[in-house]
Amino acid sequence: MTLTSNWLTLGQGLVLALSYLGLALGYVPGLRMNRATIALVSAAVLVALGTLSLEAAWAAIDANTIVFLLSMMVVNAYLSYAGFFNLALVQLLRLTSSPLGLLVLLTLGTGALSAVFLNDTLALVSTPLTLQLTRALKLNPVPYLLAIAGATNTGSLATLSGNPQNILVGSFSDISYLAFAQALLPIAGVGLALQVGLLWLIYPEVRSLTPCPSPVLPRLRLHRPLLIKTTVVSALMLTAFVVGLPLAESAFLAAAALLITRRIKPQRVLGAVDWSLLVMFSGLFILTEAVRSLQVLDAVAPLVTHPAGLLVTTAGLSNLISNVPAVLLIQGLIAPEDT
Repeated sequence: MTLTSNWLTLGQGLVLALSYLGLALGYVPGLRMNRATIALVSAAVLVALGTLSLEAAWAAIDANTIVFLLSMMVVNAYLSYAGFFNLALVQLLRLTSSPLGLLVLLTLGTGALSAVFLNDTLALVSTPLTLQLTRALKLNPVPYLLAIAGATNTGSLATLSGNPQNILVGSFSDISYLAFAQALLPIAGVGLALQVGLLWLIYPEVRSLTPCPSPVLPRLRLHRPLLIKTTVVSALMLTAFVVGLPLAESAFLAAAALLITRRIKPQRVLGAVDWSLLVMFSGLFILTEAVRSLQVLDAVAPLVTHPAGLLVTTAGLSNLISNVPAVLLIQGLIAPEDT
């Protein structure tokens, strides 16, 4: 019986190791699998091996996080369809046409918008606009695309709604939206400034303050009634965040208000939701619960009780297995009274 139990434990540990290796790579060699399917298949195998019961696996999925993330995706989808993001970026770009001015505005603009809304949407919306603009101005697009890539990540760390890992932190810690922003906003600002400085050093062509010929900005396609509605609802949602109302419930209500519409078919909005990300989150919650039940990381737990150890562990895991799995694993190592 002991031998069988040992082999079973070994098998469970092997599944976990292969799962996180696949998550680190982002694929399984020879198979058509991404992080979402790797997480889901691994969770199913662990349930089959008896690591967790199906009920325990279901209970491991944090509903607060899933609802918050889904709701923010719905809000972002409506803002995108209404033309809000394109309008905001084009209005920013009207302020300057010099290479350096364009770099600074793209960095600050996408960084600020990413701090308020999920950063993935900003990257998707701003990339084609930036390519159009740099082509019209005959500028090298690479530094400007790098500015977007960096700013959407750096800017998003400023708030709990900026990216998925921040959403996790907010769900687990119960830290207020305003307190989180007060602590991380200065860091995001310094990061954006450093980014501009590095791109200025690496790409001499962006240093010019001489205005380029006025470009023909892309024609905006705005749905004005929808734009007004989504802007008002989003503003109310952000106000609810700032005054300390529950994040998931506030975002859920905002998404529900936007889904009551005669203008956009629900298939379009639901098609814009990143279901793959939600599936990955669900699978990762189950994997994390399996790690806890097998006490795989107990030896690492003392490291995260010290700021330096927490920093090194977080940075290491984030680079090895990506941000979201790292946050989930580390959260399990932190005592509830410390969160």
